[in-house]
Amino acid sequence: MGDSLVDVGGVTLFVRELGQRGDGPSVVVMHGGPDVGHGYLVPGFEPLARDHHVVLFDFRGCGRSSRGLPDDDLQPEYVVQDTHRLIDRLGLGAVDLVGFSTGGRAAMQFVDKHPEQVRRLVLASTSAYSSADAAGYLAGWDEYQRRQRVEDEANGTLRNSTVFVWDLDRAPAYLRLLESLGTDLGDWSEERALQGLMHPWCPGDPEQILRSFAKPILILHGDKDMGFPVQLAHRLHEAVPSHLIVIPDTAHMCHFEQPETWSSHIREFLDG
Repeated sequence: MGDSLVDVGGVTLFVRELGQRGDGPSVVVMHGGPDVGHGYLVPGFEPLARDHHVVLFDFRGCGRSSRGLPDDDLQPEYVVQDTHRLIDRLGLGAVDLVGFSTGGRAAMQFVDKHPEQVRRLVLASTSAYSSADAAGYLAGWDEYQRRQRVEDEANGTLRNSTVFVWDLDRAPAYLRLLESLGTDLGDWSEERALQGLMHPWCPGDPEQILRSFAKPILILHGDKDMGFPVQLAHRLHEAVPSHLIVIPDTAHMCHFEQPETWSSHIREFLDG
């Protein structure tokens, strides 16, 4: 186990494997952003790797995977394609798939296109719904508005650490983690997304996709999530057969705030 570069045809992915392969399915992780690679998720998966094989990787255009690609090659469907090929290249068979934040949206597209490759699905700190839906819940949340003003006044230097982490005593440690991963952001352009030049991360109807998937789904969320408010997790749970776990007093990066609790919920779901 360890780090490697894996050619998936046209691009090379930086892959980190935690834990040892066993008889059970490997856990494959699709990270969020995609402004950075997978490194910020490692604290949440190290506890799980004590008894599970965990595969994390950087999306194309992120971290240490292929960079400098043409804009047209930076589309969500290629991330799904890369993940499909990576699972094949590593000989993993059917896996347990974890999609975090934006990666959760990509994971929904993945199970739509490749349901046979996934045994169980974890949707962590993500949403099946639009940014406008999220904004509606955030608009009347005074604490969110206060923290967002702090972020705005810091001109990007806080990198959302006071919004994505609920316990402000932990926010500096989260910021240090991000800084340790480097300041070189990914090649994906938010401006292209705003201009409508980026395809949707989940182009179909997420609720219908997940109902058709018809395999175990865990929705794992922080109750103080200021990226995708917890109301969106409850809404998805009501619409789709699923397990819902809400971790109290944690925000979007609940895997960082409470890694043991967060990973234990995933373990119980995967082993159940």
